[in-house]
Amino acid sequence: MVAPRANWKGYIKFGEVAFPVALYTAASSSERIAFNTLNRKTGNRVRREFVDSQTGNPVEREDQVKGFEIEDGRYVVLEPEEVAAAIPNSDKTLTVEAFIPCEEVDDVYFDKPYYLAPDKIGGDAYKLLRDGMKKARVAAIARTVLFRRLRTVLIRPHGNGLVGSTLNYDYEVRSSQKAFEEMPDLKIEGEMLELAKHIINTKKGQFDPKQFDDRYEAAVAELVKAKIEGRTLPQKKTPPASKPGDLLQALRESAGMSASAKTKRSAVNANAGKGRQAARATSAKSRGTGGAQHRRAS
Repeated sequence: MVAPRANWKGYIKFGEVAFPVALYTAASSSERIAFNTLNRKTGNRVRREFVDSQTGNPVEREDQVKGFEIEDGRYVVLEPEEVAAAIPNSDKTLTVEAFIPCEEVDDVYFDKPYYLAPDKIGGDAYKLLRDGMKKARVAAIARTVLFRRLRTVLIRPHGNGLVGSTLNYDYEVRSSQKAFEEMPDLKIEGEMLELAKHIINTKKGQFDPKQFDDRYEAAVAELVKAKIEGRTLPQKKTPPASKPGDLLQALRESAGMSASAKTKRSAVNANAGKGRQAARATSAKSRGTGGAQHRRAS
């Protein structure tokens, strides 16, 4: 197996301690099935081409330039060297600005994870930082230039090493208020809340990423294999649409309280009621008989 290639190499610095690290991609989509776009008539691959929006003529790469639209149809043109000059200077150092509690960062700010491994030397300082953060249960906030932009990185202990997650800027994270502004103002309590808690307790488990398979990827792979072998896959049946029902009834069914079970319980309760009535009648009758016998004896 080919050793992974580092995406970036530099240093982590906390206080006056610095040591070299290499940054590797922790999550990648490169293993997903990829498609090429073909010409249906010829079967040949097609290539992307940039054309002038007005003339329709192709525009060669050397004639392409960046532009920022200031109003409809008017642009400020930025030359490649001007854009390059805007990139912040990099000293290749992840400078730790603060140590914070691990749970303090809202995960909506998380962007991409990377493994930070010790690079050749400085293993003792690397382990010192890792173990120190583990013991204190903190993460480190650091900043450096990564991939042409100044980025904030959250560094955390991860197994035997460190993981660094780039963070979204505040302006990039949308407010949750608009997402939830139409949330109905309802108070859930009583049986509904108890049933929901019961269902949650019966579904408790642990996160194991191996249990979650990419069904789309598997289905596409099977489709490609079937096409190669000249097979057709069976058509999937469309599941019947769920009928809008009562939330309380849905909760009861989810908790195993089906209508039939409720009916049985109701029947049992009714029979129990009849039994109690019969017992009371028998008891009263026996008391009456006993009283008559006592009077005759007297």
